[in-house]
Amino acid sequence: MMSLCKCVYQSAMSLLEKPNIAVSMTSTGSQLTTSVATVSASNGTTIEGAAAEDEDDFSAGRKGTTSAPANGSYNQSAKAPDVRNNLDGVLISLIAGAAAGALAKTTIAPLDRTKINFQIRKDVPFSFQASLNFLQQTYAKEGVLALWRGNSATMARIVPYAAIQFTSHEQWRRILQVDQNGTNTKGRRFVAGSLAGITSQSLTYPLDLARARMAVTDRYTGYRTLRQVFAKIWVEEGPRTLFRGFWATVLGVIPYAGTSFFTYETLKREYHEIVGNTKPNALISLAFGAAAGAAGQTASYPLDIVRRRMQTMRVNVASLERCPTILETLINIYREEGIKNGFYKGLSMNWIKGPIAVGISFSTYDLIKAWLRELSHLKRGRIDQ
Repeated sequence: MMSLCKCVYQSAMSLLEKPNIAVSMTSTGSQLTTSVATVSASNGTTIEGAAAEDEDDFSAGRKGTTSAPANGSYNQSAKAPDVRNNLDGVLISLIAGAAAGALAKTTIAPLDRTKINFQIRKDVPFSFQASLNFLQQTYAKEGVLALWRGNSATMARIVPYAAIQFTSHEQWRRILQVDQNGTNTKGRRFVAGSLAGITSQSLTYPLDLARARMAVTDRYTGYRTLRQVFAKIWVEEGPRTLFRGFWATVLGVIPYAGTSFFTYETLKREYHEIVGNTKPNALISLAFGAAAGAAGQTASYPLDIVRRRMQTMRVNVASLERCPTILETLINIYREEGIKNGFYKGLSMNWIKGPIAVGISFSTYDLIKAWLRELSHLKRGRIDQ
């Protein structure tokens, strides 16, 4: 995973590199006249150039001309490192987020499929024994790879989703000025996480619906490929179906992403204040991420049930009534299954897989991001030499 990230990062960085172009100015004739140039640097200092008119001072006049560039050229050269640093930061966040999301979701894919199967079925109560039976039956009927059925759709979704989520979180933190200058802005910390979740979910939602459809069907009676999911939905149910359950997902991702990022960032902040170390090791980051995942899953789980019911409505043969709205789905779940067996069905499974996935995701992101930043600094140092 680390070598793959390195190859991707180096390839992307090579596209951003541009050779430095130096423009020299020459003059011919018996006299060289230069005007006074004043350039204000970023720290407030002023550089003044004096005129040189004597023919004997041609070389000095030429030197003064090239060393005092026009004001626009100076500003562009001063902004270039900032633009490059911003591009490097975004690129590093995208790569680290994509790798972290892929690793986390692949690790817990069998548990995720099991959870979704129980979430959408009313006739089968959830228990650890029932979940183990589902895994065993799936393995016996379709083989070990069937436990990762739908993982291709998950990867197609989670790679851009995680990349966008982590990168947008960094940008929202900067825009909202979260915890800047030593302040403790808890509210902004939560809002930045929620906005990051909304941003990533909005841009990748059809892939989430496709993943859910593949997870609750087998290859014989359902969809064989991710492409077939989109083709069948488009032809048989209409393109609007690709966004069914979107608003339930957005309502759920606000507390989930907000609570997850808030908890993780708060624990790291408290760790820094107690220990004095700004970079906890991988195990501590994993523990902080696990706590963030448990908190986020608990805060948003009822809406997760609603969105899965709405996403899989056409393939759920046990569901005789189809509820197109969030409110109707909530009411039906409450009337038929109650609060505990309806809205929190499978939550104990989520307390196992959720902390594992979020812990791996956060800790892997921080680890790869720090490693890529170090690699970027080393590479920039060699270029500057």
